[in-house]
Order: sequence, then structure tokens, then C-alpha cells
Amino acid sequence: MTSSHKSIIYTRTGDSGTTSLVGGTRIDKDNIRLEAYGTIDELNSHIGLLAAEVEYADVLSNLRSIQNLLFDIGAYLATPADSPYRNEYPVGQATIEALEKIIDTLDSQVPPAHNFVLPGGTHASAQAQVARTVCRRAERRIVALAREVEVSQSVTIFINRLSDYLFVLARWLNYCGECDEIMWTKDCTL
Repeated sequence: MTSSHKSIIYTRTGDSGTTSLVGGTRIDKDNIRLEAYGTIDELNSHIGLLAAEVEYADVLSNLRSIQNLLFDIGAYLATPADSPYRNEYPVGQATIEALEKIIDTLDSQVPPAHNFVLPGGTHASAQAQVARTVCRRAERRIVALAREVEVSQSVTIFINRLSDYLFVLARWLNYCGECDEIMWTKDCTL
């Protein structure tokens, strides 16, 4: 099958180590802004992998919504504040409160943890923990970016809450999979 449509995947404009923000401003590829939205992109990919492992329709629906929100946050972070393309509020208070409600619901369904939980158990739970650690890194990058440019506090709050969600989801996935959690043991030796 042939097509007359030619897609251009490579532009060569980034070959010198720079990339474009939304609106055309060029920045170095190791700029903290790129680190922030690039880590959001990485997180989105890890959540996509997690979604591929999830068998629960409501959780899958939540993960897909989160992926869309992360795409919006990435676009927000990739857009300078003075750009006409900037969405000032990519995440609203109602979204944060909805995520908190989901966290509370999942947390109420798992036994209390009396020690630190190590990543592992089911594949889905382990993947949720990987996503959680990438989420924490994204949060650190966003906080660093916020020292240099204005970043909506709702973005930072949402990412902080998202890491909590991923932690509780990991525990819930192990619980539903009837897989014992791996607890940290003090003074463990090889």
C-alpha cells in the first residue's frame, strides 16, 4: 500500500542541541523547562505501561484521564508565560479534589501499612511504583523550574497528589491481586 502523504518525523532543527517551545522560542535541550516537561512525558509513558497491565475498568479510565491531564501539563510547561498559547490553569481545584477522593477510596480498601512498603508484588503494582518515582522526579523538576519562571501552584499540587495516588494504587493492585506486600525489614543483611 502506498500513500501520497509524506510525514516528516525529523526536522533536523534539534541537531544542534536546541528545541522549540510552544510559540517558537528555542532553548537548550538541557534547560530546566525541558527537563520538567520531558519528565512529565516520561511519567505519561510509564502510566501508559501501567494502564496496559491494569484489568479494572474504573482504574483504567482514571489512568487515561491522568494521561490526558499530564499531556496538558506538559504543554503548559512547554509554553512561556507571555505566549498567547498558554493555558493558565491546566489543572483545577475540582480535579485535585477528585483525585484526593479516589486516593481516599483506594486507601480505605487496603489494610493499614505499619512499615515502609517496598516496590514489588504484581507486575502492575511494581509498575505503579516506578511511575510514582518518576512522578516524584517530575515534581522536583517542576519545583526547580518554578524558581525561574511562574508555574501555577495547582500543577505542583496535582503532581504531588498524583504520586500519592500511584503509591496507594500500587498497594491496592497488590491487595486485589492477592499478593502480599513486601515490607521493609530493618537490619536486613545479604
